[in-house]
Amino acid sequence: MPEQTLAAPAVEELARAFSGELLQPGDGGFDEARLVWNGLHDRHPALIARCSSAEDVVTAVNFARDHDLEVAVRGGGHSAPGYATCDDGIVIDLSPMNAVEVDAEAKTARADAGATWGEFDAATQEHGLAVTGGRFSTTGIAGLTLGSGSGWLERKCGLTADNLLSAEIVTAAGERVTAGPDENPDLFWGIRGGSGNFGIVTSFTYRLHEVGPIIYGGMMLATPDRARDTLAFMRDYMAEAPDDLGGGVAFVNAPPAPFVPPELQHQPVVGVIVCWTGKPEEGERVVAPIRNVVKPVVDVVQPMPYTALQSMLDEGGPKGIRGYMKAEFLEDLDDDLIDKLVEHGGKRPGPLVQLLMEPMGGAISRVGEDDTALGRRDVPWCYHALALWMEPDQKTADTNVAWAKALADDVKPHTVDGVYLNYISDEGEERVRSSYGPVKYDRLVALKDRYDPENLFHLNQNIRPSANGRG
Repeated sequence: MPEQTLAAPAVEELARAFSGELLQPGDGGFDEARLVWNGLHDRHPALIARCSSAEDVVTAVNFARDHDLEVAVRGGGHSAPGYATCDDGIVIDLSPMNAVEVDAEAKTARADAGATWGEFDAATQEHGLAVTGGRFSTTGIAGLTLGSGSGWLERKCGLTADNLLSAEIVTAAGERVTAGPDENPDLFWGIRGGSGNFGIVTSFTYRLHEVGPIIYGGMMLATPDRARDTLAFMRDYMAEAPDDLGGGVAFVNAPPAPFVPPELQHQPVVGVIVCWTGKPEEGERVVAPIRNVVKPVVDVVQPMPYTALQSMLDEGGPKGIRGYMKAEFLEDLDDDLIDKLVEHGGKRPGPLVQLLMEPMGGAISRVGEDDTALGRRDVPWCYHALALWMEPDQKTADTNVAWAKALADDVKPHTVDGVYLNYISDEGEERVRSSYGPVKYDRLVALKDRYDPENLFHLNQNIRPSANGRG
């Protein structure tokens, strides 16, 4: 498609006040810099502003507002609907801002918003500390913290947002503000689940927990005939499991890895992911009942670095993969629902397509329903239907999307409102409203009216200001 260009004098003026890197169409590195994780979203911005500081973010926001440009904000670039890029507008790219500073004594970390979970975990694990992070190590800390905060540690530590102590934010007016329990507390409430609707967070300060550096974890793989018994057992076992036990059940294809027998590679399997963060010597005992039911044909659950578990799924989601996602919170895993999940898990249309069942509860459920914008602290399970594929043709895309939608329709009677919006591809304003519920949504709109009344930041699961604004 033809690429929008900005007037040279305007860009030159911006460059004089900008200490990072500005990239336009035709510049070296532009085509690589415009790409995001989800290859479905191949867009062509007019300008990429690769920020090196919070002041650069202020400068870029003011430039975008003054020139009426569409704004996309990029941290790790993993947004499923492709919100980290745009056509003809400006991408405010935070990825060069990736410093992580750990205070081991206080058990806190301050991280720039461009850091990925791989970078964050590497820094905190030097001190045997961690907080709930994304299941791909390439995921950015910012989008995950603001919109969901789910990961292997959530039952032990709570969601990422539950561990946020404060954040530095650049508003649509180009002002730098701090949000925390004692400073702008309403904004602090809103950013913990309200995504990037109220400004661009430039840094986060987190509470850390003692985790690792060695945990007892990994994955077991079983033949598909073990699927029903595995899900039924995990439903009952996780209901009483200690908070230190996290993980999930996944319908996947076995990877072509050295630890997988050749005859099983690329074949459909049922996987059980284990993350035990209690005393390592207790891991074997806690996981033994799971092994007895799963009857794994591949078992790499063992003492391992926490960082290894965090990057375990990376090869299944490389940059450029195409993806469409559905997810919902589940009231219960009754037998009828298990049958449906096993059926759809067995019908996955491609080798990269995944159905992940995530046990919740634990520390998640001990945060008050109204303490953050993230709600539904009461649900025991969540499903993630990840339709992922590499092929560029439309037929493959249609087949994969149809699988995810069919699964969602079939299990809808078992779901409840309120799934975290990071989990899904774009479904529109009504889905956003229903996910928060009317009381929280009205409170979020009031915050939007205060901090972004013109809806400059609308490339997100958008909360419209009461005057509607752009978008």
